Amino acid sequence: VFALIVFACLVGEGYTNLPSSPQLFCIFNHNEDACRYGIGIGILAFLASIFFFMVDVYFPQISNTTDRKYLVLADLGFSGLWTFLWFIGFCFLTNQWAWTRAEDVRVGADSARAAITFSFFSIFSW
Repeated sequence: VFALIVFACLVGEGYTNLPSSPQLFCIFNHNEDACRYGIGIGILAFLASIFFFMVDVYFPQISNTTDRKYLVLADLGFSGLWTFLWFIGFCFLTNQWAWTRAEDVRVGADSARAAITFSFFSIFSW
C-alpha cells in the first residue's frame, strides 16, 4: 500500500510547470531522476508485493521442501534488497526536496511530502 501511495503521489502531482512555460519538470529540485526513481521503485514494489502474496497463498500446496526453501530465501533476499532501495529513495527524495526552491512549488508540496513520508514507512514495512 505504501508503494502505491508513493507512486500515486509522484505521478499525480510530482510534475509541475511554470505559468510561463508548458514544459513539465519534477517537483524535487527539477531533478527528473528523483521522480523516476520514486515511480520506478513504487511500481516494482507493488508488483513484487502481488507476486509474493500469490506465493504465500500457494505456499501450503508446495510439497517439495527444496522449492519452499528457495521461495523463502528469495522472499527474504528481495525484502532485504527492497528495504535498502527504499532507504536510498527516502534519502534521495529528502535531499532533493531540501534543495527545492519554495517559488518553484505552487502545487504538489503535500504530495511530495507524502511520497517522502511513505518511502520512509516503506523501509520498515519491507
